[in-house]
Amino acid sequence: MAIEIIGNKEKAIAIIEVKKNGKKEKELVEWILKNHKNVKTILKKVSGREGELRLKDYEILYGKETEVLHKEYGYELKVDVTKVYFSAREAKERQRIANLVKDGETILIMFSGIMPFGIVIAKKVKNVKIYGIELNEVAHKYALENVRINKVAHKVYPILGDVREKAKEFFGKCDRILMPLPFSSKEFFELAVKCLKEKGIIHFYTIGEEPNIFEEGEKFLNEKCKKLKVEFRILSKTKVQMYAPRKWKISLDVEIIKSSNSLKNKYER
Repeated sequence: MAIEIIGNKEKAIAIIEVKKNGKKEKELVEWILKNHKNVKTILKKVSGREGELRLKDYEILYGKETEVLHKEYGYELKVDVTKVYFSAREAKERQRIANLVKDGETILIMFSGIMPFGIVIAKKVKNVKIYGIELNEVAHKYALENVRINKVAHKVYPILGDVREKAKEFFGKCDRILMPLPFSSKEFFELAVKCLKEKGIIHFYTIGEEPNIFEEGEKFLNEKCKKLKVEFRILSKTKVQMYAPRKWKISLDVEIIKSSNSLKNKYER
């Protein structure tokens, strides 16, 4: 059983994940409403992430509204959890990344969603340019709205489109790349490297399985960077949140140093 609450002190949505048991489900709904007076809607997950946009299906157990204004660490994010991907549980991870960014950086966020990473970075760093590419049109609209709400339009630039095409505009221009969608990071890693300047950092997210949750990700980086003929070193490893029993979403912060012979023009044809 798991509960995630998204929203603010006045209005929030609770998302629950329970095994098939009608009695326990009813008791949990009653417990949430009693102990979280701000919860106006309760959703139950009925599927994992599916489709190109990696969205989940939900069943409404209580209430009806699925859009909410989520507040964390002094900024606000408007979101409809049934139409876009968002996790309140990653708030600390967003803060961690923002604290690593240096003044003057150009940052690209692949699969930027409603722009939570971009907004928290913009709030913390005075001089920064942040570009976020997102395929989901609904998420893109929320990103534009969230940029407006948080007054960071002079720093954060949401882009609607396919990463495969839109990222070409950033080849050799970025100091830092974020890849927060763990299911696509391996496929697009080479593209991310192309977007870096001669030296830069990639925040590589993937799914790791116990007992060594970082092993598979490290193996991939070692093999891929060797193939691309770029130098790399892992700066830090972070356990972000549990994805499934014995499986975790993890982050590997990777410094990349290119060489003149690296990166064949796979995406430039």
